[in-house]
Amino acid sequence: MKSEYKNDITMDSSGFVLLADYVPHIIQEIRYYSTYNFVGERIDGYEEPCALLTKEAARALKSASNEMFVLGYRLKVFDAYRPACAVKHFVLWGIEDQDIRMKPYFYPSLEKQELFKKGYIASLSSHSRGSTVDLTLLDMKTGKEVDMGSPFDFFSEISHPDHRGISEEQYRNRMMLQHVMVRNGFQMFECEWWHFTLKNEPYPDTYFTFPVSSEYLRRS
Repeated sequence: MKSEYKNDITMDSSGFVLLADYVPHIIQEIRYYSTYNFVGERIDGYEEPCALLTKEAARALKSASNEMFVLGYRLKVFDAYRPACAVKHFVLWGIEDQDIRMKPYFYPSLEKQELFKKGYIASLSSHSRGSTVDLTLLDMKTGKEVDMGSPFDFFSEISHPDHRGISEEQYRNRMMLQHVMVRNGFQMFECEWWHFTLKNEPYPDTYFTFPVSSEYLRRS
């Protein structure tokens, strides 16, 4: 059910599923559960290293996964549903925290404050609406991630999907991922090649803040 209120925030997880239950071939490396992310610590709200999505987004992603599997690739997910409290963690880190230990790895050419100005981090994230996913491809022949020209969460123009300052092979890899995701109902984000949101997302005005936890889903 869609929210009747603009920017409603809720703990209701009844419209969500564990992505692994819907997409059996999915690979998960939930970066914000780990310390290897642009903040350098586990992010608030990530209680388990699992991906959650709305049922509608999970179904669409299953179709994309099946298409890629036939082509010899598996989807690898870095983030999916992101609690609103996690976004607040990002904002406070950007405003108040002087820690820049991960700068060389994720934003070497930018100052922290520019991450917000340039749109890489937002005070309200589409991830918190539950139908956005960050992902890449894994080549089943090599067992390695496909070369996309920049790593996940690398905040730079080189990570823009249409950036041409990369090799032809890297650009083709981006376009392959993009075309399959768009064909299966997702839309891309202009700043990040890995970021896709379900075009007809079920909760366009609702932001969720329940924890990333399979146990929480079972209790709901």
